[in-house]
Formats: sequence, structure tokens, C-alpha cells
Amino acid sequence: MKILAIGRNYVDHAKELNNPVPEEPVIFLMPETALIKKNQPFFYPDFSNDVHYEVELVLKINRLGKNISEKFAHRYFDEIGIGIDFTARDLQNELKKKGLPWEKSKGFDGAAPIGKFLTKESLSDVQNISFSLEKNGELVQNGNSKDMIFSFDAIIAHVSKFFTLKIGDLIFTGTPAGVGPVKIGDELIAKIEGQELLKLHVK
Repeated sequence: MKILAIGRNYVDHAKELNNPVPEEPVIFLMPETALIKKNQPFFYPDFSNDVHYEVELVLKINRLGKNISEKFAHRYFDEIGIGIDFTARDLQNELKKKGLPWEKSKGFDGAAPIGKFLTKESLSDVQNISFSLEKNGELVQNGNSKDMIFSFDAIIAHVSKFFTLKIGDLIFTGTPAGVGPVKIGDELIAKIEGQELLKLHVK
């Protein structure tokens, strides 16, 4: 399986990092070793002093597909979950200045915790899903899929032009505004429609 991720998919987040609003989805990949499952802890890496949280809705692909039409893209996922895209911001900024790929700052071991998944049928409208992240009991990010620059279907259609999608692949769909640093001892709780689906500690 592979993990595809979309950057700068919310206008307010692009602006908070002084990035231009993209005209097409910004894609990067993470290896499977980036995943953390079952609420296991996140261990702060020794190569960064500025790791940020970024909460995101995550699609789980349920069928094989290539060059998928946007009007059929909804058939290629039936579960939506939540995850955190941990970013070594100091390392990312260095890489961006040099025009180098982001992977070291985005796809390192443990950079992509994921929580439980919900079926599409359990959600009233996939184009209007509220989700949030709390840090130490304080709400730090609050987003909604209706504010995405590129919808789930648009993302799947675009990504599948370049990468064949396979059963079990995951797509992180972008983070809203409010990203910020974590430190050892922090507790993070991610929710969809108020339902807690991911809880982890930073160690």
C-alpha cells in the first residue's frame, strides 16, 4: 500500500504559511513506515526542533483504478478516517529554500498517525464533514471538507492520472489553518463530527 498526501488544500492554511493557493492538487508521498496505528505514541525525532501537527481527513481506497473520471471517483472509497501529518517544519523550510523534495520532513518514521475509519453511509454529507484537533484539551484546528480547494473526487481523479490506486491505499486530503508545534508530553485528540477517532501522546 502507499500513502498519498495533498498539500495546501485549504486557503487559510496556505495563507498562514505564506504559500500561494495552488491551481492543481499538490501531491507528495509517504512510505508505509510513516504510519502509526492503534493510538500508539509519536516519538519526537532527534533531527528536528520544530515538529508541527496537521490534522487531515483520510480516504481509504477500496478498488483498483487508473485515470479515474471525477464523476466516478466516489466509487473508489467507502471509508473516511482522520490522521495527523506531522511535519518537521524546520527541515521542510530548509528543503524548500533549496528547491528540494519535502519527503524527509513529511514522511519520516511515525509522521502519519491514523485513527479509526467511518463508513461514508454513516456520514450525512461527505462534502460537509466537520473535523477537529485538540492539543492538551484545547481546540487548535477546526475544519470542514466543504472548505477544501479540491474535493475528494477531484483529488482522486487528479492523483490517479499519475499513480495507479490500489485497494488499501490512503490519501491524506490536506489540513485547515491552525497548525502548530508539539512537544514531548503533549496529548492530541482528533475527531470527526465530534466523535473521537484518534488519541495519541508525544514522547
